[in-house]
Parts: sequence; structure tokens; C-alpha cells
Amino acid sequence: MLIAYDPIFAHPLPEGHRFPMAKYELIPAQLLREGVVTAGQFHQPAPVSEETILLTHTAAYWDKLKNQRLSEKEVRRIGLPQSPELVMRERVICQGTIDCALHALDHGIGLNVAGGTHHAFADHGEGFCLMNDFAVAANYLLHHKLAGYVMIIDLDVHQGNGTAAIFKGNKRVFTFSMHGEHNYPFHKEESVWDVGLPDGTTDEIYLRKLADCLSFLFARERPDFVFYLSGVDILATDRYGRMKVTEDGCRCRDELVLNTVKHYGIPCAVAMGGGYSPQLRHIVNAHCNTFKTAAAIF
Repeated sequence: MLIAYDPIFAHPLPEGHRFPMAKYELIPAQLLREGVVTAGQFHQPAPVSEETILLTHTAAYWDKLKNQRLSEKEVRRIGLPQSPELVMRERVICQGTIDCALHALDHGIGLNVAGGTHHAFADHGEGFCLMNDFAVAANYLLHHKLAGYVMIIDLDVHQGNGTAAIFKGNKRVFTFSMHGEHNYPFHKEESVWDVGLPDGTTDEIYLRKLADCLSFLFARERPDFVFYLSGVDILATDRYGRMKVTEDGCRCRDELVLNTVKHYGIPCAVAMGGGYSPQLRHIVNAHCNTFKTAAAIF
């Protein structure tokens, strides 16, 4: 099992910033401490190339990122301070997801400690997302003819609006997003299949709905590759999620997805996505459960 990780993932932010960057240091440390993985399973990605970025993002937007020309309004929309280091972080995350995908083609699974930056559009970023790593990696596989039909399963509590917009009308990518109906983004884009859940959704309702969706999806579709966004902001402890899913329910969600792709023999790359519980241990434990589940299944 390959795990993409670089210390650059834990980018320093102003004190009091609401994005929990510390989780990117704590997840690898906890996985090692608990013996879930070995140090040799961690892979340090290189920055993604400009050529690969431009398969997904517009040249005008990439120029703004590269040359630090985002306006104050654009920076506010993203929610992270503009810096060359932040852009480099995003490039490393994107290549990490590509590397996980390439590993999965041969070994079934690859996981990125970061990633799941699904609010980034082709021509702008928002919601703590500068570049869309799943879109970049999916387009890389398609461009290099490593896959002909890709499915993106997005189970973050927030709709994958950037991903939906990037691939709208693209018959080679199936976008599935199951998210909080009344949560951010308040203007939803159109995925191939969107499932909006009400506030207060519990384990039983969430898992039953997901099982039904997965059964229908994989009975009808036969993707060559799956990207799975395993956001833990569905937790009842999350300050923004509005769901009532427990840590065990979140783990069962991962089991459902990963057992399904394993059953169908479809390679899968996983990225962690969001999580905003006030206590970091709730975020880190739930993310680590995703790795534990992958290690047990694969």
C-alpha cells in the first residue's frame, strides 16, 4: 500500500485559522505509532508538471498561481493566504494523487494523506482548494490512455462542485457526490449523480443510502478506475458538517466503498478531503481509520 506524504502538506497558517493543517503531520505519525504502516510505505511526490496541470486548469489561472497574481477577492474565495509555498504544496499534492493512481493500477490501492481538493475549478479556486487533484489525476490517466472511463466517488460532506464543473459533459468521467443538501457550496454544480442528504443524517440512514447507491452504480457502470474522496466532515463532531454520523459509521462507509471496488477488481486512489471537528483527535482518528480499512481490505 503506497501512501503519498510530504511535510509540505502541513503548510503554516496564521494563528487561529480554521483550516486544521496540523492533521497532515498527525496522520502519518499515528499510523506509524499504531503499526498500521511502515516508514517504507510512505512516498514523497515531486511537484506535478505544468504540462499536466494544463490538462485540467486554464493557462490564465495557472499563470496567476505561478506568478502570485491572484486578486484579494480571489484569495478570499480560496480562504488561504497567497504564497509560492502554498502553490508548491498544491503541486506536490496533485502529483501525490497521480502517483497513488499509478500505484493502484498495479496494486489495487493508493492513498494520499492530503488531497480531495474538489472545490477547485478549471479557472479558479475556492473553499481551501487551489488545484483539483482528482481532476488533474483523472485527466492524466485519460490523456496517457491508462484508463478510458473514470469514476469519482465524492463522500465529503460538501458537494464536489469544482470536480462536477470540470467534467460536465465529459462522457469519460462519472462524477458521483453524496453530500449535505443544505451545506456549502450553496450553489451546487451538476455532477452526473448528486445525492443531497438532510441535516442530521445518522449512521443507519447514511449507510443504507450509500449501499443502495453503490449497488446501483456498479451494476450499471464499469469504470476502469475509481477515485474516492473520503472526507470526515460527515462526523457528528464536525463544526460545519451538520450530519450525525459516528466515527464507526464513517469507518463503515470506507468499508462499503473499498470492499465494492475490491469486489469488482477496480483500482482505486483515495484522498482524505475535509474534516473540521474542534478536537483534532476526532479528525485524525477518522482519517486513520480509512488507512486501516484499506490495509485490511487490500
